[in-house]
Formats: sequence, C-alpha cells, structure tokens
Amino acid sequence: MTDPYRIRPGATVRLAERATDDDGGLTKGAGKGRLDENIDRLRELQERLYAEGQRSVLLVLQAMDAGGKDSTIEHVVGPLNPQGVRVASFKKPTTKELEHDFLWRVHQKAPNQGMIRVFNRSHYEDVLIVKVHGWAPPDVIGRRYGHIRHFEELLADAGTAVVKVMLHISKDYQLERFRRRLERPDKHWKFNPEDLEERELWADYERAFEVALEETSTEAAPWFVVPAETRWYRNLVVSQILLDTLEAMDPQYPPPAFDPADYPPGSIS
Repeated sequence: MTDPYRIRPGATVRLAERATDDDGGLTKGAGKGRLDENIDRLRELQERLYAEGQRSVLLVLQAMDAGGKDSTIEHVVGPLNPQGVRVASFKKPTTKELEHDFLWRVHQKAPNQGMIRVFNRSHYEDVLIVKVHGWAPPDVIGRRYGHIRHFEELLADAGTAVVKVMLHISKDYQLERFRRRLERPDKHWKFNPEDLEERELWADYERAFEVALEETSTEAAPWFVVPAETRWYRNLVVSQILLDTLEAMDPQYPPPAFDPADYPPGSIS
C-alpha cells in the first residue's frame, strides 16, 4: 500500500505528476475498518516499544498550509497511549533559538528511548519557507540538505527509526479548505490572512519541496508523498507507514528481572 508513495534515494520528484486525491481502490467503510485494525496493532507495538525502552520512532509531517497535519495526528496518533507519544510543533524560531544552529532546537525534541515522537512541521522549514523567502543565502540552504541527512543518520544510528511524510494536496483543495474555515465560525481560529500571501508562492513552495524530497530521502530516513485530499485514506496510509516501521523494528518485551516461577499468581496477596 505504501510503496507507491515512497521516494527512493536519487529519484526525481515532480509533485504535479503525483495524485493528491486517491482511495487505493477501497470504499470508505473498508478503509476505516483497516484503519481500526492498524490502530489496534499499533497500540500493541507501541506498548512493546515503550517496555523495551531501547529504541524510538520519529514521524515527521510536512505539508502545504491546510494540508491536514493536525487532523492526521488526531486520527493516527491520537488513539495511541499518550504515555508513549509526544508531539512537537515548530513555529517561528525564538530569539534564543536563532542564536544557535538551525538544528539545535530540533535535536532537543528528538524522541527518548521507548517513545514515538511526531514533528508537526520540523527542521525542513529551514529549507522550505526559509528558502522560498530568501531568509538564508542559497549556499547556506544547499549545505543544510547535507546537515539534515547527517542529523537523521545520527538519530538512526542511535536507534531512532525516522520516517517522513509529506501530505500532498492541490492548490484548488487548499482554497476549498481556506473557504471552509471562513464559512464556519468554529474554524475561524484556524484561518490566517497571511496564508493567502503564502498561497501566491505556491509554485516556489512546490519546487522547494521537490528539492528537499530529492536531497533528503534516504534508506535510513525515507520520505513518503501521501495523497491527502481523501482524508480517511490519508489516515490509513500514514497509519500503515507507521505500522510498517514498527513491524520492521519488532520491539520485544524485556525479560523479567525475577523468576516468575517464584511468584505463582495464587501465592501473592
């Protein structure tokens, strides 16, 4: 299910040629049923990862504005045990953060052993919005791709499975979501007039995403471009990516530090 959306190392990426609306040939009911099955299995593997306490998972989510990051987190990660999950959102850097290298604030949010960490936006903002607006020179941006690859290799070497997802939408779909936010008073808080200014830079953002995907999708930290306009299917695919990651890790419960035979259940009180 997920393989068509994976960006292979060295591949050329053309986002305009990739579907934004897909259902994988499934009905909505079948898709939601499979999502429920995935969530049940994810809960089991999450508990084993937490109990093992030796490795971790980092799920990076990036998208154009209104791409559905919050909703994806709610439906895929929300049902998991909150004791073993943390979500980090990266907004405009603070003055203190700007006094350090661009990865400084990100590295502090890397997952602890036994944890699943979700980045809602991430270090990729420093080769996306920063690049589009020219807030750093081109040679600095160019070097950052290498820094990102090495950073993610470091995390992988330390036992963190890194998986990255771009939630892919069209410009027309984005406009539909913006209009919906204005039509519903309970969604007004999600509308930012500055998003309309960023929308004018759609082509620049699209190209910045393409370069980032081409430069930083590796075997250790792959990128997936997931069609995100059919939301139940988006949730299913992202859950499958996370499930595949944990299945490959195959975390195990640690052996007890005592002999269970010494404590028959009926003997304790």
